[in-house]
Amino acid sequence: MSLEISDLRIEIGARAVVDGISFAVPDGARVGLIGESGSGKSLTALAILGLLPDGARATGSIRWNGREILGLPDREVAALRGDDIGMVFQEPRTALNPIRTVGRQIGESVRIHERVSRREALRRAVIEAERVALPDPERIVSRYPHQLSGGQRQRVAIAMALACRPRLLIADEPTTALDVTIQAGVLALLRALVQDAGMSLVFITHDLAVLAQVATHAVVLEHGRVVEQGEVAELLRAPSSSVTTALLRDATATLWHPERSPGPIRGAAEPGSTSPGPASTGPTRGTSSAGAETAPDVGGDDTPTGEHLP
Repeated sequence: MSLEISDLRIEIGARAVVDGISFAVPDGARVGLIGESGSGKSLTALAILGLLPDGARATGSIRWNGREILGLPDREVAALRGDDIGMVFQEPRTALNPIRTVGRQIGESVRIHERVSRREALRRAVIEAERVALPDPERIVSRYPHQLSGGQRQRVAIAMALACRPRLLIADEPTTALDVTIQAGVLALLRALVQDAGMSLVFITHDLAVLAQVATHAVVLEHGRVVEQGEVAELLRAPSSSVTTALLRDATATLWHPERSPGPIRGAAEPGSTSPGPASTGPTRGTSSAGAETAPDVGGDDTPTGEHLP
């Protein structure tokens, strides 16, 4: 198992905001954390990265490749962030530095973790910009965040997270602030990148329709506790908790239906074959094969809101 979380508890003051959750993410698995606002999804991700807010205290166990990382000194956890574990935050407008070019920001983790020159970091930034299907990569790396569209800024954030080729990517509601059509392109891009690199994915969302497009397994949270987990296809077919039922009802209210979810990615495990899934010590569902995805179109998604690229 690449990531194992056991009996994780996060307290802020006297209140437990995450209350004893356990799940695992094997190598190459795509696992979604889903629940309503306040269910503990984002705090769980921040605990993995050692980025909990002041006043929050975490106990339990978070093991990365067999090594206990919960409670490690900040310097040791920082060495993992961006290198072994990448993070895409919800709102790229606030995650990106407005006074630095996007190329410098994409290359920053490469300079920190691989100690390369500024010129080499910029060269790598161009490669990563092309990898996430940004238009005219050699020019776009010289732009500033305000000169890009929302979808392009999110692609920059993904490039930053993947620049050092991490083994685990955590994406915290990465499409919530995007229009639906742009959202679809970013989700397709994430699926393709994760699949091609064979990395693990933890995808955080409150939207079951979005989760079904990118993850094969799900952990459903309510008030900081796991109420259900299993393969996404099984949760869509026969949810056992009231929370999952409500999430499914909300998703179908937007005219989305489970049978319209993307089909298998080329090269992905076919139904009936063996594919990695999250080990669990909490409530589980059946073991039928989860629906996967189609090969995505990862072209540009929209037009910059600032200066247009020629």
